[in-house]
Amino acid sequence: MKLGLGGGCHWCTEAVFQAIAGISRVDQGFVRSDPPDDSWSEAVVVTFDPVALPLEVLVEIHLRTHSSTSHHKMRGKYRSAVYVYDAGSALKVGRILRKLQHGFDEKLVTKVLRLADFKGSDEQFQNYYAKDPERPFCKTYIDPKLSLLRKQYGAVLRNSVAAAE
Repeated sequence: MKLGLGGGCHWCTEAVFQAIAGISRVDQGFVRSDPPDDSWSEAVVVTFDPVALPLEVLVEIHLRTHSSTSHHKMRGKYRSAVYVYDAGSALKVGRILRKLQHGFDEKLVTKVLRLADFKGSDEQFQNYYAKDPERPFCKTYIDPKLSLLRKQYGAVLRNSVAAAE
């Protein structure tokens, strides 16, 4: 199964989902949907096995690893969304978001949108964290997200990430 995940910086989102077992591919780049959400926004497209990694767990990890309840000033660049390819997936994701809302104190701003187009990031930005996890950006923004994954979602992490702490 394939879907797009938009939230914060695609470098961070890429690193988070590369750490999850059951995901076979993470493509980092920019997505857009239909109007009024047709401006390019940072995101990843993940290919995953829904038996190994249930859709609800994937969506929950996405919500917990970016500002899914905030309409912050960077929303033009960072759209909180789950991008789907078909109406059936949109219905499933919508139900999951409504169910997960109960675990948040504030209202989720995450939208379910059709993935209309995707373009990959420049090669120099692909696998950003994997290429050099010691960069200040990685230490400041990505490491805390990976730490949260280890604490709250250790059962679904790749062995190398789970063993890192």
